[in-house]
Amino acid sequence: MKVLIVYGSETGNTESLAEALGEQISAAGHTVKVLNAADASAEGLCTGYDAVLFGCSAWGTDEVELQGDFNALFEEFDSIDIKGKKAACFASGDSSFEHYCGAVDVIEDRLGSLGATLMEEGLRVEGDYSGNKDDVDAWGQKIIAAL
Repeated sequence: MKVLIVYGSETGNTESLAEALGEQISAAGHTVKVLNAADASAEGLCTGYDAVLFGCSAWGTDEVELQGDFNALFEEFDSIDIKGKKAACFASGDSSFEHYCGAVDVIEDRLGSLGATLMEEGLRVEGDYSGNKDDVDAWGQKIIAAL
């Protein structure tokens, strides 16, 4: 299967999750592309992929605020060509914020409205991959099983 992982990361935490998931899925025999949202354009983003994982850091007190580069992409999600494709979301967050990892809910809702099939409940962790290795690896195994 061809898998695209798109992430937006302010501090590098979400990037570390994306890279680790990419390595894990690739090691399972799938073709994987890991792409920073800053380097992505929305038009046809998911074309040619069987599954897409979206990772985004977020914060916010009154409402969820998506990471800047990812938010710019998210505003044009209608053109990403996700209908009928498998998808899942992950986020690194700070539990001191009211909307801890709220990006997962926001992105999952949008993907559902665009016709994507969610493979697994979103992954929410505090910090980077090194501090959440077991949780990230276990979630990655669930994604691999759903591919």
